Amino acid sequence: MRATYASPGRAGLLLGMVLLASFVFAGRGIGASGAFASAAGAVIDQVAPGSVSGPALADRIPASTPLAQDWIALELIGVVVGGFLSALVAGRLRRSEAPVRGARVVRALLGGALMGLGARLAYGCTSGLALSGGAMLVTGAWVFIPIAFGTAMLVTRLAAPREA
Repeated sequence: MRATYASPGRAGLLLGMVLLASFVFAGRGIGASGAFASAAGAVIDQVAPGSVSGPALADRIPASTPLAQDWIALELIGVVVGGFLSALVAGRLRRSEAPVRGARVVRALLGGALMGLGARLAYGCTSGLALSGGAMLVTGAWVFIPIAFGTAMLVTRLAAPREA
């Protein structure tokens, strides 16, 4: 038997509680793109010490905090573990094999890379800006949210396979 998804209202309430807890206990909101920047900074700092701390990269690629103590890196690990546990509890965890088409993989990787680049250029990802910024009533977040949703709906409609 396949379990249903959580209700959007209940999931939204839980997400809001997690966001509130992150502000109260960690002193900052949630987001995801910073974890990749922190990991890149840690790797670059090992290969070329001091190169990340220069003025051009210091605010974009943090390298001063070890990954094991970086809030965003730990948060991202929690997201992966939480997603796994959620699927397990809901009875949706199963192994499946789907055909992988090369063009689809390339588009997914290219889209992810462009989203990551945009997130770094904008000082944050969609979750950080929309959730944390929206909760703080940041004007940019409230401008961004409808544009992001509208663009996602348009691109999904344009990219969806056409029925003959």
